Amino acid sequence: MITHLNGRLLEKNPTYVVIECAGIGYFVNISLHTFSQLSDEENIRLYTHLQVKEDAHTLFGFAEKSEREIFRLLLSVSGIGSSTARTMLSSLSPLQIRDAIASGDVPVIQAIKGIGAKTAQRVILDLKDKIIKIYDIDQVSTISNNTNKEEALSALEVLGFVRKQSEKVVDKILSQNASLSAEEIIKLALKNL
Repeated sequence: MITHLNGRLLEKNPTYVVIECAGIGYFVNISLHTFSQLSDEENIRLYTHLQVKEDAHTLFGFAEKSEREIFRLLLSVSGIGSSTARTMLSSLSPLQIRDAIASGDVPVIQAIKGIGAKTAQRVILDLKDKIIKIYDIDQVSTISNNTNKEEALSALEVLGFVRKQSEKVVDKILSQNASLSAEEIIKLALKNL
């Protein structure tokens, strides 16, 4: 199995990249999250997942190992294929998906295009225990972090910042320190917006 590609970036699009490694060009499907993480540097590294089917071998690339891990967990759910998993990772960051599943937040997962209520519930039912175990998440802290995050995002929205932009900044802040209060999140976010 191909675990990662390290090579020259030839083409970069929101849904795929072409990477040249030792004279061979690899067509790699990516999510919007990975697309936003890729710089325009010539040499890049992508962590990959090779999906082998009867009629095709498809390569998926991820900027971070954590995104690949979430992708693989999503594929283990009945009814979630590679295109749906990629859509989920294009709509939400891996951290947002992980937290939504860990806290059982059906509306967040259901808000993703193509995911209905039953599928969202199945994702949470199948993956909640795995995610809590793998990432060693304390359920109570996840719920309070979501509350602090939501309070911070609401406050930033009231201050006139675009929610999507604010959400990226807040997620970055929380990935560095998940135990911040809503007030601390807002202060740090204002410095970065």
